[in-house]
Amino acid sequence: MRGIMKKYIYILSVCLLAVWSCDDKLDLEPEEFISFDAAFANEESVEGILLGVYDEAGQGPSYGGQLQVISDLLGATNQLTWQGTFIQPREYFQKSMLVDNTWAENAWRNGYETINQANLVIDNVSIFQDATRAQRVEGEARFLRALIYFDLVRHFGETWVAGGANNTAERGVPLHLAGIVDYGADLSIARATVAEVYAQVITDLQTAMTLLPATNGEFADQYSAEALLARVYLQQGNFAGARDAANSVITNSGHTLAPTYADAFNNDSDGVEDVFMFQVTNQSLFDRQQLITFYADQPTGGRQGDIAVAPAYATLFDDPVNDVRASFTYVSVDNGLNLTRKYSNQFANIQLIRLAEMHLIRAEANLEAGTTTGATPVADVNAVRTRSGAPALAAVTVADVLNERQLELAFEGFLIHDLKRTQTDVGTTAWNSGTLISPIPQDEMDTNPLMQQNDAY
Repeated sequence: MRGIMKKYIYILSVCLLAVWSCDDKLDLEPEEFISFDAAFANEESVEGILLGVYDEAGQGPSYGGQLQVISDLLGATNQLTWQGTFIQPREYFQKSMLVDNTWAENAWRNGYETINQANLVIDNVSIFQDATRAQRVEGEARFLRALIYFDLVRHFGETWVAGGANNTAERGVPLHLAGIVDYGADLSIARATVAEVYAQVITDLQTAMTLLPATNGEFADQYSAEALLARVYLQQGNFAGARDAANSVITNSGHTLAPTYADAFNNDSDGVEDVFMFQVTNQSLFDRQQLITFYADQPTGGRQGDIAVAPAYATLFDDPVNDVRASFTYVSVDNGLNLTRKYSNQFANIQLIRLAEMHLIRAEANLEAGTTTGATPVADVNAVRTRSGAPALAAVTVADVLNERQLELAFEGFLIHDLKRTQTDVGTTAWNSGTLISPIPQDEMDTNPLMQQNDAY
């Protein structure tokens, strides 16, 4: 895709230099340019590239924060307010993005750069002599590729509708499944359908589950892939699939809910509840922790508390006095507004999947399927409620679970996706309005003659 995948193998040089030995230093090519042959010279260099895939995915335009912020602002009505001066997020908050919105452009660009790096890793796993190591590396790359494609199609593609015409009519995003090394070639490519993109995401995750180990340190493991699969199935309305995947993670992964709600957040290392996190170091702090940038005030490491918790958010709680989630805020010294405490450690890792989400997926999916696999829906809901001091419920409906998702998962990047999949309007904006879909960047439109712009633009 000309105009988007501009980076060559030299984007990986930092990671590769970390794994080449000192004995090879006289043979190193210039740091500004690493040839394809050198980049894939041995197992260590390919695994170094894999580290680059994690690093790219964790950058600000993707999971370093902007994708989550976009999701929250786009789905917001009265749960939060945008107080900042930046034009791009304000457009998302107002549901009036312009075609030149640089947040959309950067998310697209960063997503496809990450995908290309993941593709290059997958294309070259044959270099590994150790089959177990090769499987793990391929599994991690497939997990990361699936993660990016899932959010690209949710933000830039038309909305998946369970039982709808996703196979033939709905436009998704382009599917590149091989690494690009010749940028002089014609890279024009049309958009795949929404169904085709989802099918690829599911294939990658199912494959990753067979390749990855049950535990893998701070990197993606089998249950990271299965947890993401549960999220994908829920978005599709595949409740049996979502139920079974979430149940497996809860039952088999070894993860548990953190003892307190506060313990689940602002952790420098992976906690017991974290199924997958992006790691943050002093070196990566500037490019990652965009959640701190926009959700925190200046003494906490942010700008000025650009995103504030609105008073109406408290009305979602049935017991705001005892439920600690209702008061999990602090008053900004910059503007006197309430800010979420979920982002109050600028050195914390970035949470992507935690076990509380799996309990709520299993509860909703069991309700929709009329089953009690693993636990009753009310038991799963009460598991997260009692941890937070909320009174236990005697019974729950799907509406109760959806409300609980807002209480438990607020400001973590779920809102617009939950509203779309449940066909819930965003204030006066219809759930399937084109204004809730990001614009294809103009650079892509100008350089890819097969690309079609979204209808609202």
